[in-house]
Amino acid sequence: MTIEHDLGPAAAEAARVANGIRDDQLDLPTPCAQWSVSDLLRHFLELTNAFTAAARKAPFPGDGSARPAQLPPDWRPRLARQLDALAAAWRDPEAWQGEAEAGGVTMPAAVMGAVAIDELVLHAWDLARATGRPFASDPASVQASLGFAAAMSVPGEEAGREGLYGPVVPIPADAPALDRLLGYAGRDPQWSPSEEVVGG
Repeated sequence: MTIEHDLGPAAAEAARVANGIRDDQLDLPTPCAQWSVSDLLRHFLELTNAFTAAARKAPFPGDGSARPAQLPPDWRPRLARQLDALAAAWRDPEAWQGEAEAGGVTMPAAVMGAVAIDELVLHAWDLARATGRPFASDPASVQASLGFAAAMSVPGEEAGREGLYGPVVPIPADAPALDRLLGYAGRDPQWSPSEEVVGG
């Protein structure tokens, strides 16, 4: 058995970006349409637990898409701990075997792991872009996410994107891998807080 991808670098970057967000930035818009920074952080708190449970083949209450009603006061250290736990759970080779369930959906565990990386990379970029922070993409994580997003963007497979991405944003084929990933995921690489992009 092997570990297909190490979620550690993507989780560490997400934690770094989140930890630098100021309280006065929580109401800012993000590239996820109609979601504020606070909304996205609350979603992050939920999804990290859901994908950790998926790696452990453990049941998780709810569908994984919910958000805590309020952002808890200790959200920074809590999210950092949950991101560490997520990366550790997917370092177990057994996490990548068989099937896994999250968000009320059961799929091959290897696909679930790819979705987890995708969520980490995209939402860390969302938060960085929304708050004007730098985003240091890990090439291996971006490539893993790009492969997944591209597969979900094949013409005729649009139904599989529903609830995951917005419409594809055309990006030149010779653009950097991160830009192409963002385009497949329905995001404009040049997004600014004055804009909104469908999806999340």
